[in-house]
This record gives sequence, C-alpha cells and structure tokens, in this order.
Amino acid sequence: MKALSIKNLKKTYKGGLDALKGIDLDVEEVDFFALLGPNGAGKSTAINIISSLVTKSSGKVEILGIDIDQNHSLAKKELGVVGQEVNFNQFEKVSNIVINQAGYFGLSRKEAKENGEYFLKRLDLWDKRNEVGRNLSGGMKRRVMVAKALVNKPKLLILDEPTAGVDIELRRSLWDFLQEINEQGTSIILTTHYLEEAERLCRNIAIIDEGEIVENTTMVNLLGKLEVESFVLDIDKSLSKGELIEDKYQIKLLNDKQLSVTLEKGQKLNDVFSYLSKNQISVLSMRNETGRLEELFINLLEESK
Repeated sequence: MKALSIKNLKKTYKGGLDALKGIDLDVEEVDFFALLGPNGAGKSTAINIISSLVTKSSGKVEILGIDIDQNHSLAKKELGVVGQEVNFNQFEKVSNIVINQAGYFGLSRKEAKENGEYFLKRLDLWDKRNEVGRNLSGGMKRRVMVAKALVNKPKLLILDEPTAGVDIELRRSLWDFLQEINEQGTSIILTTHYLEEAERLCRNIAIIDEGEIVENTTMVNLLGKLEVESFVLDIDKSLSKGELIEDKYQIKLLNDKQLSVTLEKGQKLNDVFSYLSKNQISVLSMRNETGRLEELFINLLEESK
C-alpha cells in the first residue's frame, strides 16, 4: 500500500491558470520524501488538494489506499499537515491549541491530553504549555504547528517548509525528531527551500515545475547526476597561500587549515588523500560543500524548459 498515490491530478483556477497539469506521484509507506520546486510550481496546490483545502479539477488522490473523494473523513484521520502559515488561535494557551486539535479527530479528552503532553515534551514546548500562542517566538510557533499536526498520530505527515525562519540549532533538533518519527513508522513528505535539508532527510525526491513533475527518483540517483562534486577538508597543519597548488584536483585553500577540493566524474577522493599524504598533510575531517543539490535543481529546471 502507498502512503500517498496521485493519478493524473489536475487543477485549473478561474482565469485559466493550470496549476497542475496531470501529475502522477506515488510515495511509499514509511518513506521520507522530498517534493521540491520553485515558487508557483504547484507544490502548495498539490498539498492543499491532498488536505482538502482546494478542490481538484480532476484526477485521483488516495491516502493509505483511501480515496479522498469516496471517504473524506477516514482519509483525513490518517493525515497531518504543517502548512507554511501559522494557523492556530494565537490567543489560546499552547496546550489547548494542541488538545483541541485532537478533538477534531474524535480522540477522547484523556487520549488528547496524553498525546498533547507527549508531543509538547518531545518538541521542547512543555514549559510553554500555559503560554499564550502569540507570545511565542517564530521557531516555537513552528514547533506548535508540528505538535498540532501530530497529535492524532497520523500515518502520513506533510511538512510544507517546516523550518522556514527557524534558527540553525532548532532546525537541526527538528530534523532529529522528524527522522525519529519516520523510523517509528510515519511516512513524511517534505517541501523545503533548504536543499541541504532535503538531501539530509529524504530518500526519494520529486521535482515539480510549472505544474508538471520533471524528475522523480531516489536522492542517491539524483546526486549521481552531478558532473562535479566539491568537498571541504579540515587538515592537521597550517598552510599559507601559494602552497599545495594542484590543478588536477582543483584544490583551493579556504583558510590556513581548510581546503576545498573539486572532483570531476571518474576522479577518486582516495587519490586526493594520497596526494596530500605525500605532502605530509593528514585529513582530520571531511564534508560535502553545500549547494550540490541546488546545482542539480537549477540544471533540471533549465533542462525542462
């Protein structure tokens, strides 16, 4: 069974704008799936149709095998959505925001309180449970949105740019939490403009542009299309500008103890390590330079024009 199955989904708004032009998309159960695209590509329209906020023009949408037209209420019970905008009563207490949301799904008061307490604690909001929503920081409001979406324990969670405007520390703690609930069995669909986020979290990815799916593959396969790949190496000795110039591997000195290395397809990182070792330089740590998925994203959109 698919967590989400979309067949020939179309949406034409008044005035003739074709926001979705017959997209097909399947998301497997317990997948962590990225849906990316530029502004106006159709991501939000698709999400709003799935969550019944927008009426589709035609096509079929199933959540855990449940057709959203034939059994709307049952489908919605399996779904949690974190939208881009804060959509709770900001004059309510945080605990009430989450508990009242559970009531819309038919949870008992006892179960709503238990679930609310669990997610508020897991999202580091328990000490703010009696605070009025409007008094929270932007990052805390985003976490309330996540707790609100999870309080009914949905099997499919859709996150529409969940870390927009959130500081780095909070973003990474949210990443860890999302990976944990995914490992526990929750299927997750993520839209984000932080492409590093998609690369770190997601196993599969679809890219939408102008209402059409232009790429649908695994993250590994997508990154395999890179013609070049860049790494940042932390080294054990200080170098000065002009040292260690090697055109073959495009080695550049970022600072006295950090190198940038760019490899083309076919070149091996081990060869770079051997070269550095011959120059009595040891690598202490290594990471990919950010922006490699972004580079692919731009190339794919250009190819689709």
